Amino acid sequence: MAERIAEEGVRAVVIPGGGVALDADLVVPPEASGVVVFAHGTGSGRHSPRNRRVASVLAEAGLATLLMDLLTEEEEARDRAGGELRFDVAMLGERTVAAIDWLAEHEATAGLPVGAFGASTGAAAALIAAAERPERVRAVVSRGGRPDLAAAALGRVRAPTLLIVGALDTAVIEMNREAMRGLSAETELEIVDRASHLFEEPGALDQVAALARDWLVARLRADG
Repeated sequence: MAERIAEEGVRAVVIPGGGVALDADLVVPPEASGVVVFAHGTGSGRHSPRNRRVASVLAEAGLATLLMDLLTEEEEARDRAGGELRFDVAMLGERTVAAIDWLAEHEATAGLPVGAFGASTGAAAALIAAAERPERVRAVVSRGGRPDLAAAALGRVRAPTLLIVGALDTAVIEMNREAMRGLSAETELEIVDRASHLFEEPGALDQVAALARDWLVARLRADG
């Protein structure tokens, strides 16, 4: 098992999934009450500043976090040229499942309840993983996500799901409302005032982080 300390508190790990090796950053705070897998989308990876900001808030609240690249470097290059891989939600979901299975075997996270945080097309991957591993995934959060792309899996999701969308992101709001009709689990839609798709407005990402923290902490701690 490849693992090294990349920076203070961050373990650089490699996760096998779908015949490839995926780079990831794992943070496990003392006495963690759960672990959250981040599924990135639309050309983003483990270095996404928005997801790293959310992850830092979750870590401060006592949750372990796993930020991973769902595409290899070669695949990222192909995706930049054509953009097709970022919408291959079946593949992204399979790799998110691989990460969840890896966490179950990793000494520092084995036994911890799992949450999934998905952004953009990664939200579909998170929901597919929740449907495939209902006994492990206990909560899902989507940030500016495309849960509608996981339509075939939505009816099998058992984890409480929070959908967060910016008020200015009107098309994605409708896509999230469409997805809610397919979800039978507890689901809430939070619309962040005056926020666009990337939540770049002052204070918008802080609201996302707080909403995600409260949703995940409550459900993962209750499970433990």
